[in-house]
Amino acid sequence: MKQNEHVLVKNIYYMLAYAFQALKQSSFVSVETEEFDNVQNLFAAILSNGIGIQLKQGLYREYQNKSEDLSTMRGRIYMPGTIRHKIDRRQKLACEYDELSENNLLNQILKTTAMLLLKSDEVKTEYKDILKKEMLYFSGIDLIEPSSIQRERVRFHRNNQNYRILVSLCQFILQGMLLTTERGENKLASFIDSQQMYHLYEKFILEYYRKEIPELHASASQIEWALDNDEKTMLPKMQSDIMLSHGDTVLIIDAKYYSHTTQVQFGTRTLRSHNMYQIFTYVKNKDAEFGDRQHTVSGMLLYAHTDEAIQPEQSYRMSGNRIDVRTLNLNCEFSEIKSRLYGIAKEFFPELDIK
Repeated sequence: MKQNEHVLVKNIYYMLAYAFQALKQSSFVSVETEEFDNVQNLFAAILSNGIGIQLKQGLYREYQNKSEDLSTMRGRIYMPGTIRHKIDRRQKLACEYDELSENNLLNQILKTTAMLLLKSDEVKTEYKDILKKEMLYFSGIDLIEPSSIQRERVRFHRNNQNYRILVSLCQFILQGMLLTTERGENKLASFIDSQQMYHLYEKFILEYYRKEIPELHASASQIEWALDNDEKTMLPKMQSDIMLSHGDTVLIIDAKYYSHTTQVQFGTRTLRSHNMYQIFTYVKNKDAEFGDRQHTVSGMLLYAHTDEAIQPEQSYRMSGNRIDVRTLNLNCEFSEIKSRLYGIAKEFFPELDIK
């Protein structure tokens, strides 16, 4: 599934806005009202807007250790280096000191992403002009190799929390759109990698229910194995994508983003077997948690709609539980997407008066 063909660019913005809640703040209203013909312009608009806000607040600085030969003492003396200077009859002190610097990983990620967007032929001049002006404030910040960025090195705390959304967006862009040319140069693709869209699709659905239907408890909860003894060594974790619950009513949603929603076996088109096995396992183990208590546990495979002639829309009863297979069309007005998700909640939780 090529995302720029099957997903309205505007809907990617809305999906990002739910996944990264800060994009729904008033600071980004101007981006929401614009029309974009490709994802690179969308990302350039969001990034230039966000960097502009950050520049007004000041770029994040952190202490970095530096070593320098000085005429007067600064910080602490590095004795081995100072002794060497004495032997060489140099009137210098080898000093080590901490200095606040803007040249840190967070700002490096912002600059690297912005520079890749500036090199893109797909990005309009109006966005490039804004980014170029903003990059003047990043002159002392190094570019880094995008593939070398390790998630575990990116850390947020009280002093840099406002970077979380922008850096997360940069990581999304770099991981989902980065290409390497034959000369070894990095560039951005005109589409988003399907794996990144998979995660965005899943995150969007979860955050939609959290935000829009607070009557439901929406989470990505783990499901315990229904064991007859306490032995659970080597059993894999059952991690749901989206679990909606209210009282003793539960709906487990597995969000799926594929280029093809079905498989062909012996000339017959069927649902993907491993997806069905997975959701059935989730539902039956969650069902067992309730014991003899009155309850309802259902499951759903919610595929992103493709351009295939046959789209799965089925409802099954399996060993006492309902399991549905549905599709969500991302290539339509966003109001229709919201209506579809809202309708699912109304259907599976009829006891709630969802507004």
